[in-house]
Amino acid sequence: MKSFGSKPWILPQPVLIIGTYDAAGRPNAMNAAWGGQWDMHEIMISLGSHQTTDNLKENTDFTVAFATTETLVAADFVGIVSGRKEPEKLAKAGWTAEKAPNVNAPLFRELPMTLECRVKQKLDESETGYYLVAEIVNVVCDERYLADDGQPDVERLHLISYDPVHHTYIQLGTTVGHAFSDGKQLK
Repeated sequence: MKSFGSKPWILPQPVLIIGTYDAAGRPNAMNAAWGGQWDMHEIMISLGSHQTTDNLKENTDFTVAFATTETLVAADFVGIVSGRKEPEKLAKAGWTAEKAPNVNAPLFRELPMTLECRVKQKLDESETGYYLVAEIVNVVCDERYLADDGQPDVERLHLISYDPVHHTYIQLGTTVGHAFSDGKQLK
């Protein structure tokens, strides 16, 4: 085996789109790759200093949507362009913001599945950023992406993952097994 030293290579890495409002109520979006489930009802995201962190000082509500193959270009754009410098960021991305149903944060119609969240804790906060722990208040999903059982159809969402090794995006694939079930074959 070849050794690479310490790298941020936990795979797959979700491509998370964080939605916030600024002090004037204008929506903003940013792309965050370093985040995941903290426990059953919480997530954690590593955030540098951004317009998003400025916005979270004013309002602790935000949304987390999942980028898809269809939204890849705009999702990458909101990650490389700062809301501090580009006031027309969302218009250029082609995204339509509307208020989320349960939190005071924007939901983007073009992104099919969104978590409505509220800040619980900021860890190791400094001028360069912090680790954000947040409560998941609700999950909303565009009905076009629901399976026959009424739950989100993860395959139909065409979610993408960030490849930190090659700096690319990869579309997640098809179902290959059943959790909490397939391993029973070895009992």
